[in-house]
Amino acid sequence: MVRGGILIILVALIVPSLAMAQTISFGESAGMIAASCAADINANCRGVNLDANRLKECLSRNQDVISAPCKATYFKAFEAIQKRVAARVTVANACQREIVKLCGGSTKETSRSIPCLMTATGVSARCQQAMGEAGYR
Repeated sequence: MVRGGILIILVALIVPSLAMAQTISFGESAGMIAASCAADINANCRGVNLDANRLKECLSRNQDVISAPCKATYFKAFEAIQKRVAARVTVANACQREIVKLCGGSTKETSRSIPCLMTATGVSARCQQAMGEAGYR
Protein backbone atom coordinates (compact mmCIF):
# COMPACT_ATOMS: atom_id res chain seq x y z
CA MET A 1 0.00 0.00 0.00
CA VAL A 2 2.82 2.40 0.86
CA ARG A 3 4.65 1.70 -2.41
CA GLY A 4 1.50 2.34 -4.41
CA GLY A 5 1.02 5.60 -2.56
CA ILE A 6 4.59 6.65 -3.25
CA LEU A 7 4.18 5.86 -6.95
CA ILE A 8 1.02 7.96 -7.17
CA ILE A 9 2.69 10.83 -5.31
CA LEU A 10 5.77 10.69 -7.54
CA VAL A 11 3.77 10.73 -10.74
CA ALA A 12 1.46 13.49 -9.48
CA LEU A 13 4.30 15.73 -8.33
CA ILE A 14 7.04 15.14 -10.87
CA VAL A 15 4.93 15.13 -14.01
CA PRO A 16 3.53 18.67 -13.73
CA SER A 17 6.60 20.23 -12.10
CA LEU A 18 8.01 19.71 -14.71
CA ALA A 19 12.06 15.87 -20.17
CA MET A 20 18.26 12.18 -26.17
CA ALA A 21 17.15 13.50 -29.50
CA GLN A 22 13.79 12.06 -28.57
CA THR A 23 13.37 12.85 -24.90
CA ILE A 24 11.42 10.56 -22.60
CA SER A 25 8.23 11.81 -21.02
CA PHE A 26 7.87 13.17 -17.52
CA GLY A 27 5.66 10.21 -16.67
CA GLU A 28 8.26 7.70 -17.88
CA SER A 29 10.94 9.44 -15.82
CA ALA A 30 8.74 9.42 -12.74
CA GLY A 31 7.93 5.76 -13.36
CA MET A 32 11.64 4.93 -13.55
CA ILE A 33 12.26 6.62 -10.21
CA ALA A 34 9.23 5.03 -8.59
CA ALA A 35 10.14 1.54 -9.79
CA SER A 36 13.77 1.73 -8.69
CA CYS A 37 13.62 4.00 -5.67
CA ALA A 38 10.30 3.45 -3.88
CA ALA A 39 11.83 1.59 -0.93
CA ASP A 40 14.73 4.05 -0.70
CA ILE A 41 12.39 7.04 -0.77
CA ASN A 42 10.21 5.46 1.88
CA ALA A 43 13.21 4.64 4.09
CA ASN A 44 15.33 7.78 3.61
CA CYS A 45 13.10 10.59 2.43
CA ARG A 46 10.07 10.18 4.65
CA GLY A 47 8.57 13.54 5.47
CA VAL A 48 10.26 15.26 2.51
CA ASN A 49 7.94 17.35 0.38
CA LEU A 50 8.16 15.21 -2.76
CA ASP A 51 8.61 17.75 -5.51
CA ALA A 52 11.27 16.96 -8.10
CA ASN A 53 14.01 19.21 -6.66
CA ARG A 54 13.57 18.13 -3.05
CA LEU A 55 13.38 14.48 -4.02
CA LYS A 56 16.58 14.75 -6.06
CA GLU A 57 18.22 16.58 -3.15
CA CYS A 58 17.14 13.90 -0.67
CA LEU A 59 18.35 11.04 -2.85
CA SER A 60 21.66 12.80 -3.51
CA ARG A 61 22.15 13.52 0.19
CA ASN A 62 21.49 9.86 1.04
CA GLN A 63 23.34 8.27 -1.86
CA ASP A 64 25.65 6.35 0.47
CA VAL A 65 22.69 4.32 1.81
CA ILE A 66 20.41 3.99 -1.21
CA SER A 67 20.23 0.82 -3.28
CA ALA A 68 22.31 0.23 -6.41
CA PRO A 69 19.25 0.12 -8.73
CA CYS A 70 18.08 3.47 -7.39
CA LYS A 71 21.54 5.02 -7.79
CA ALA A 72 21.69 3.80 -11.37
CA THR A 73 18.29 5.23 -12.20
CA TYR A 74 17.62 8.49 -10.40
CA PHE A 75 20.35 10.65 -11.95
CA LYS A 76 19.40 9.39 -15.40
CA ALA A 77 15.71 10.06 -14.77
CA PHE A 78 16.28 13.58 -13.44
CA GLU A 79 18.59 14.32 -16.38
CA ALA A 80 15.83 13.19 -18.76
CA ILE A 81 13.38 15.51 -17.02
CA GLN A 82 15.79 18.43 -17.43
CA LYS A 83 16.27 17.61 -21.13
CA ARG A 84 12.51 17.61 -21.68
CA VAL A 85 12.16 20.97 -19.91
CA ALA A 86 15.01 22.44 -21.99
CA ALA A 87 13.45 21.09 -25.20
CA ARG A 88 10.17 22.79 -24.36
CA VAL A 89 11.98 26.10 -23.87
CA THR A 90 13.57 25.83 -27.33
CA VAL A 91 10.18 25.51 -29.04
CA ALA A 92 9.67 29.28 -28.71
CA ASN A 93 12.89 29.94 -30.62
CA ALA A 94 12.52 27.21 -33.22
CA CYS A 95 8.88 28.05 -33.94
CA GLN A 96 8.99 31.83 -33.59
CA ARG A 97 7.92 32.53 -37.20
CA GLU A 98 5.13 29.97 -37.12
CA ILE A 99 3.82 31.14 -33.75
CA VAL A 100 3.54 34.73 -34.96
CA LYS A 101 2.58 34.28 -38.63
CA LEU A 102 0.57 31.05 -38.71
CA CYS A 103 -0.98 31.11 -35.26
CA GLY A 104 -1.18 34.82 -34.50
CA GLY A 105 0.38 34.22 -31.11
CA SER A 106 3.25 35.50 -29.02
CA THR A 107 6.49 33.68 -28.22
CA LYS A 108 6.04 34.82 -24.62
CA GLU A 109 3.05 32.47 -24.41
CA THR A 110 4.26 29.58 -26.55
CA SER A 111 2.12 27.00 -24.78
CA ARG A 112 -1.05 28.70 -26.04
CA SER A 113 0.16 28.29 -29.64
CA ILE A 114 1.00 24.57 -29.42
CA PRO A 115 -2.48 23.32 -30.49
CA CYS A 116 -2.35 25.63 -33.51
CA LEU A 117 1.20 24.53 -34.39
CA MET A 118 0.15 20.89 -34.22
CA THR A 119 -2.54 21.38 -36.90
CA ALA A 120 -1.16 24.24 -39.01
CA THR A 121 0.20 23.65 -42.50
CA GLY A 122 3.52 25.19 -43.47
CA VAL A 123 5.27 24.51 -40.16
CA SER A 124 9.03 24.24 -40.74
CA ALA A 125 10.94 21.01 -40.21
CA ARG A 126 12.99 22.73 -37.50
CA CYS A 127 9.85 23.67 -35.60
CA GLN A 128 8.36 20.19 -36.01
CA GLN A 129 11.57 18.63 -34.71
CA ALA A 130 11.60 20.95 -31.70
CA MET A 131 7.99 20.08 -30.89
CA GLY A 132 8.81 16.37 -31.19
CA GLU A 133 11.79 16.66 -28.84
CA ALA A 134 9.65 18.61 -26.39
CA GLY A 135 7.09 15.81 -26.36
CA TYR A 136 4.27 17.72 -28.02
CA ARG A 137 4.06 15.26 -30.93
